[in-house]
Amino acid sequence: MAANYIESKIIDPTVAPELAVAGKVAARHAKRGVTPKYFIQTFGCQQNEADSERLAGLCEAMGYTRTSSPDDALLILVNTCAIREHAEKKALSIIGQYKHIKDANPDVVIGVGGCMVTQEARSTKLKMSYPYVSFTFDTGAIHKVPSLVLNALEKKSRQFVLSDNWTIAESLPIARESKHMAWLSIMYGCNNFCSYCIVPYVRGRERSRRADDIIEEAKQLIADGARDITLLGQNVNSYNGGDGCDIAELLHRIAALDGDFRLRFMTSHPKDASDRLIEAMATEEKIVKHFHLPVQSGSNEILKQMNRKYTAEAYLEKIAKLRAAVPDVSITSDIIVGFPGETEEDFEGTLRMLEAARYDMIFSFIYSPRNGTPAAKMENQVPHDVSTARFERLLATQNKISDERNRRFLGRKLRVLAEDVSKNDETMLTGRGDPVRPVHFAGGRELIGQFVDVEVTGVSTFCLEAKII
Repeated sequence: MAANYIESKIIDPTVAPELAVAGKVAARHAKRGVTPKYFIQTFGCQQNEADSERLAGLCEAMGYTRTSSPDDALLILVNTCAIREHAEKKALSIIGQYKHIKDANPDVVIGVGGCMVTQEARSTKLKMSYPYVSFTFDTGAIHKVPSLVLNALEKKSRQFVLSDNWTIAESLPIARESKHMAWLSIMYGCNNFCSYCIVPYVRGRERSRRADDIIEEAKQLIADGARDITLLGQNVNSYNGGDGCDIAELLHRIAALDGDFRLRFMTSHPKDASDRLIEAMATEEKIVKHFHLPVQSGSNEILKQMNRKYTAEAYLEKIAKLRAAVPDVSITSDIIVGFPGETEEDFEGTLRMLEAARYDMIFSFIYSPRNGTPAAKMENQVPHDVSTARFERLLATQNKISDERNRRFLGRKLRVLAEDVSKNDETMLTGRGDPVRPVHFAGGRELIGQFVDVEVTGVSTFCLEAKII
């Protein structure tokens, strides 16, 4: 079982029948005297990770226990990503490797969900070319997984779900990966239709959860030991919970809850980054001083072609307001290199954006055409070798800035949450606080999940080193 299993006290009428079916699946396993295992493979963003925690909750409601190996599982679920072609190809490759598991044991049930299968062409490909896949479910049908599993177990027939619309299924059970760190989805979908992005087509239009439901989930998390809570949404700062509750008001309400915890949010669209949101970050002590504000390009012409709805100048005005209100804020961004029609002058504008914005870190990508998006049909696609060369120049410029930004923490005392053992050194712990970079320090495993005061003793491009005070 995962570290933290939560069942909602309020049952959504949409979800209630599926929870009843989950009980039937569990009873079926109990009658046979078996304790089957499940395995979930997750690709993509934080929202996919949050979705997988709900899938895990449903699996455990069906009587399955978690395993870290697909070879040991009787239920394998793959939660896919469609943001880039590479992600889809990797998912299909992994799904292909599961054929030998099904061949060895026909009782194994394999389901594929997520953004990739929300595209009808991919769903059809899985249906026609992957006969060992028992079912697919799109991003609007996670709550239907118990019925899909029961059908696969009893009728042995295959099902492929493509929803007509996307709703919000509240009160799904959740099996969280971590007890002290938690995703908290506050909205789903996107209305922006950036010309390169597949998200509005695979996650639907924006839907915001009721503020009261979010607050109740936050209370549960805090009571169960969560110390780092991240509010999630494809465009989190367009949240509208009704009755005037925007993202700023929601942050104020959650920050007012009792408990020792930190609050984050992502991802923000620059056009919706309001003064109220900046004020909330500036005034609420529990909100981590990190703002992820994707710019994508520093060229106004490219921003227009991307349908981003702001200019480079307007974006930098937001950055100036943010730094004025929160002087020590860590700012990160997303940048696409090689968008169709990008000239050398356009790219130079992006390099100037790095110098002006002074990001602590960026997530950068070479443009990847996505079928079904306007950008995929644009002329003047940039040659791959040109995009790659620009990408390397972008990284070199940003790494220099990151080094300079990180130096401000040298000798500083920080309060960080000890997240886990370092992936590179088992004698060290990894933590994070307001700096966006991970902080590595020596300490016992009993500190994991606790806040620790440390002093920064060393800095590098990608991390900070510290000692416990």
